[in-house]
Amino acid sequence: MKNTGSFFLVGLPGAGKSTLGKAWARHLGYAFVDADQFLVDRTGVDIPTIFALEGEMGFRCRERAVIDELTQRQSVVLATGGGAVLNEQNRTALRERGRVVYLYATPDELYHRLRYDKGRPLLQVENPLAKLNDLYAQRDPLYREIADDIVDINGKTCMQAIDTLLKELKK
Repeated sequence: MKNTGSFFLVGLPGAGKSTLGKAWARHLGYAFVDADQFLVDRTGVDIPTIFALEGEMGFRCRERAVIDELTQRQSVVLATGGGAVLNEQNRTALRERGRVVYLYATPDELYHRLRYDKGRPLLQVENPLAKLNDLYAQRDPLYREIADDIVDINGKTCMQAIDTLLKELKK
């Protein structure tokens, strides 16, 4: 396994960045940081509130500062927000400062996982599956652009996904 110092997980909402990231960090003996939770802790309000008060643009501005700060840490597993890759500065920071792992899942798989989750502001729409398809079309090329590794987590339990991740990262 190549030694990169830090691992940055990217992928659509519901791909398991936080869940797998925590387990992966424990396995490595690294710190785990969820960029969205870090932002919530820093601002004192949840993501839906930031979206309601500042809109997506305000949130993305705050997210950019958090990604810049967190990607400078060593020996960390960082779960990024699903849209962090929309910003070129974020993509550069992720690509240049650690090993980027894209947790790949289809929109159908993600819809199945998220259909009852009310904490995802971008999915609080009339047709969340259509929204996931739109997000996938927009973001999948960006995830692939910066990914050192692509791990297919479709249909896998958390433990199966971790096993897949371990095998991929040993290549």
